[in-house]
Amino acid sequence: MRKKKINLRDLKTSSEKEHSHDDGHNHSSPEEVFKFKTYLPAIFSFVILIIGIAMDFFDVSFFKDWVRIIWYVVAYLPVGFPVINEGWKSIKNGHFFTEFLLMSIATIGAFAIGEYPEGVAVMLFYAVGELFQNAAVNQAKSNIKALLDVRPNEALVYRNSNYISVNPETVEIGEKVQVRVGEKIPLDGILLSKKGSFNTAALTGESKPDTIAKGEEVFAGSINLDGVIEIETTKEFKDSSIARILDMVQNATARKSKTELFIRKFARIYTPIVVFLAIGVTLIPYFFVEDYEFKDWLYRALIFLVISCPCALVISIPLGYFGGLGAASKNGILFKGASFLDAMTKINTLVMDKTGTVTKGVFKIKEIKAIGWDEKEFMKYLMAMEEQSTHPIAKAILEYKAEGEDFEATEVSEIAGKGLKGTVNGKGVLVGNEALMTANTIEILAETETIVESIVLVAIDSTFAGYVVIADELKEDVKETIINLHKVGITNIIMLSGDKDSITQKVASELNIQKAKGGLLPEDKLNEVESLKRNQKNKIAFIGDGINDAPVLAASDVGIAMGGLGSDVAIETADVIIQTDQPSKVVKAIKISRSTRKIVWQNIILAFGVKIVVLILGAGGLATMWEAVFADVGVALLAILNAVRLQRMEWK
Repeated sequence: MRKKKINLRDLKTSSEKEHSHDDGHNHSSPEEVFKFKTYLPAIFSFVILIIGIAMDFFDVSFFKDWVRIIWYVVAYLPVGFPVINEGWKSIKNGHFFTEFLLMSIATIGAFAIGEYPEGVAVMLFYAVGELFQNAAVNQAKSNIKALLDVRPNEALVYRNSNYISVNPETVEIGEKVQVRVGEKIPLDGILLSKKGSFNTAALTGESKPDTIAKGEEVFAGSINLDGVIEIETTKEFKDSSIARILDMVQNATARKSKTELFIRKFARIYTPIVVFLAIGVTLIPYFFVEDYEFKDWLYRALIFLVISCPCALVISIPLGYFGGLGAASKNGILFKGASFLDAMTKINTLVMDKTGTVTKGVFKIKEIKAIGWDEKEFMKYLMAMEEQSTHPIAKAILEYKAEGEDFEATEVSEIAGKGLKGTVNGKGVLVGNEALMTANTIEILAETETIVESIVLVAIDSTFAGYVVIADELKEDVKETIINLHKVGITNIIMLSGDKDSITQKVASELNIQKAKGGLLPEDKLNEVESLKRNQKNKIAFIGDGINDAPVLAASDVGIAMGGLGSDVAIETADVIIQTDQPSKVVKAIKISRSTRKIVWQNIILAFGVKIVVLILGAGGLATMWEAVFADVGVALLAILNAVRLQRMEWK
């Protein structure tokens, strides 16, 4: 069967398919009419064929000679002419040995020796196989089409003191865009409104609405759920996350697996060999068989051609991989190509970043201990100092809610590698680490030395006033992820982090990860992964945030980026993009990859196994054209239905 080229640009968005008016009557959609027209030739041929076979069976008197021939030609042409035409086009383009040529020779040959019903049946079943193939491909397309449907087609931009509707591709960086309830965010940007609620299901695979606060990023393709909002664009449309992801998915179908590439090369060599072998089956027996009958051996050769058609292989295998890509995208996982589906099945070592991968990458206050001060007053002194800092820990401290008037810090200076020094309400304040306290002869509590999390020490008027413990939170599904990774056979799990080693070891212990290293720079992580790769038995996947970890993502056998929707570097560098921040998606990616490969190999074994058996029977004169039809079209249909299972599976 013919290999259909999957091109996302050929798919229409839902808005392009909608009618601009409704006259109150029920009309068949153009898509439904197209489907009916597609099936009509096969239905017509089937009806004429069945009537012809019935007239043959009951030996109808007028159904003889030319009447019978014309009847079956009429049945043949609706399904046969398109195939013959494709074969002719292929020959004109220099591609002589195609499945179109095999089917044309086999069916026309059947007519030549008087096997009219069988000739029609072979071409009819071939056409039915094509229809099944189209249906399967369309189903696989549907998940990617969902991405195309979220591609915005207009933007309300504030220009000349008014909001005007324009094409998103014409909007420049820094312009203000208004988005109404139910509309799609047209470009990536920063939320200017107080807050917003967005449906990001088509981008991330998650149905739960995402609430965004003022100043946070919003992504093109998200649907505004609550009130009119305004955003300031930060990227042009061509650089927006949705545009780049669409381009990546389209290119994914072009990155073939080794299995696909082998089958294509095999088919190009295999098909001409089959044609010459069929000629040999017809002519060579003349020199060795006493009662040689040309018609009998030609019939065997035609059976040989039908059986040998590589339809099941050249269609079901790419379709299997395409189904895997579609199933993954449906679950918020984007593979950059079928080759990475294959690579994922071989992974036996998983290296994980910590911050932003197994933890949320957002610092929260875990503990406050004030000594000789009211907690709220103590925190006001600390917050006044931290307002002068841009450190992530400072941001976490400033989220603390303290009633009453805020304090103001003056004469604040930063002491490199130690902390801050300044004045608040006329009192000298030190905020920082143990080195800062030691340098100013401040005696701290011994218990602070046993705390492995990030700790901020505070001294007021040269006296130790307390401390605040800041910790990153584990993601909700990360413990379950580690357990499930072990279940799927990934037992060699390693955590590498730039955070201090004591924190890294504590997190690893909580997650039952046996190997962990902290205090690493990006180049240190790269060295660790390259060291693992020296053992050729190790097939390594690295999971990181796709920004600081870009070198390691590129060096791994499979680079997996978490939260890739908002990271340009992730989309560029990683092989697999997890569109949410859920590490559990990695387990799904492994399961989908393994199921895809399993189905592909099932199809290869099925196709070759049945064909070899029926080929032997056909060459020995023990198989008819009906067995040949099953060996070709029947096996192709079974293989296609097997590949479609990927779209139906539930991935937990």
